[in-house]
Amino acid sequence: MRLLPRLAIAAALFCTAGAVPASAQSIPDAQRSEIERIVREYLIKNPEVLQEAYAELEKRQAAAEADKHKKTVAENSELLFRSPRQVVLGNPQGDVTFVEFFDYNCGYCKRAFDDMAELMKNDPKVKIVLKEFPVLGPSSVEAARVATAVRMQDKTGVKYLEFHRKLLLGRGQADKARALAVAKEVGLDMARLERDLTSDEVKTSLEEAFKLAEKLGINGTPSYVIGENVVIGAVGLPALQSKINAARCGKATC
Repeated sequence: MRLLPRLAIAAALFCTAGAVPASAQSIPDAQRSEIERIVREYLIKNPEVLQEAYAELEKRQAAAEADKHKKTVAENSELLFRSPRQVVLGNPQGDVTFVEFFDYNCGYCKRAFDDMAELMKNDPKVKIVLKEFPVLGPSSVEAARVATAVRMQDKTGVKYLEFHRKLLLGRGQADKARALAVAKEVGLDMARLERDLTSDEVKTSLEEAFKLAEKLGINGTPSYVIGENVVIGAVGLPALQSKINAARCGKATC
């Protein structure tokens, strides 16, 4: 019996996957064994086929995931890019919006801060949005609550950025006590801050960020939404700039 390699592989997958189509169930056992033998011999002689198949599978899965992200970003663009419950830095009217989900106790976020600062310094057309996403435990939630209250009394983002830098890059664990100390250090109205901490706005802001992250499949920090793309992890400044350029002009370099 002569089978083309692709047909042999397909037959083997049907026979060994445990979900055999009705048409394949009628294949006699002897013929099935012969098919499996041919496939096994072929794969042993040509193992690179498995690598090629796996690479193609990864490529297709990545494309499907990217399409899913683009759809989700489009469906949630208002809350992602223009929510009143977020910090806006850089150019509020920028042609590309760069959204970062972060946690004050995330070591990778600390290293990624310089990337964000460089983008803001060197790209006057980028709009930067920061979203509190405290996923690393109760201390992170405490710090994020204080940070949200800081945002509530600083519409310009100037003091928030100073607070953000000091708390994120400071030594030790970020929690309520340390966040309050930093807020006081940068000159916030502490009486108002304490009042705002008990407001529904703080709770609603964090809930909004968590719901957005869930829809986008984000479960770690730092994670980004740049244009219509979701970027997971501290990928570094060149990769971030490349994504911004792609959103701006459709190419890695504009």
